[in-house]
Amino acid sequence: MRLGVTMFATDLSMPVQDLARAAEERGFDSLYVPEHTHIPISRRTPYPAGDRPTLPEEYSHTLDPLVALSFAAAATTRLRLGTGILLAAQRDPIVTAKAVATLDHLSGGRVVVGVGFGWNVEEIENHGVPYRRRREVARRNVLAMQALWRDEVASFDGFEPSWSWPKPVNGPPPVYVGGAAGPKLFAHVAEYAAGWMPIGGSGIRAALPALREACEKAGRPMAEVIPFGTRPTREKLDYFADLGIEEAVAALPSGPREVVLPILDAYAAYR
Repeated sequence: MRLGVTMFATDLSMPVQDLARAAEERGFDSLYVPEHTHIPISRRTPYPAGDRPTLPEEYSHTLDPLVALSFAAAATTRLRLGTGILLAAQRDPIVTAKAVATLDHLSGGRVVVGVGFGWNVEEIENHGVPYRRRREVARRNVLAMQALWRDEVASFDGFEPSWSWPKPVNGPPPVYVGGAAGPKLFAHVAEYAAGWMPIGGSGIRAALPALREACEKAGRPMAEVIPFGTRPTREKLDYFADLGIEEAVAALPSGPREVVLPILDAYAAYR
């Protein structure tokens, strides 16, 4: 099984280029970093984990994922570089498609695009997107980006026929949709994504029939499943493998190297 890692890359954590280099040296397959453009201080939206009254500090210190991954790309030669996740409804699709394609071009085709819909109401609405429309807007933005990555002359609702280079090295990079299992999410996966990234990995077995049904309805092969932000054990990874899962992404704390590296070393034993 392929094993990747994810960490909130911030201005306070271990430098992302150092983490990328360390992960590649230890044989990990991928590095994913998340996105929060900003955190409004009103905090009208409760922390979704529900186990603490305030957001962890890293949420308000998060680096831009594509800029951070460019440093990871320059420090490595093999490691796949993923957004986990990119908040597609909060981004201009033309600018983001160009940035992703540029990163893929410069890294030799190593980019993976994990996308999500977002949970922080005020963050989303500060981008001019009504919270209830975030899935619709994210879908539209991803489809627009895929057109720009794929077509020599690309057009989509919102922009006229256009040229946009560079193109990604191996065609449109794989898109994975993060979020909880359900018919709405699986409809998105089946329409435009290579797979599903369930957070943590619990409940996957029960969700697989519905995901398979959504893919069959869309007339496409079964989507990949990549458990994301999991706390790996040998037993858990074996369980994932028994389900036919080929990749998992392990969570690292957002901290300095003396905190992160011992955990990375422990995870490396599962490679």
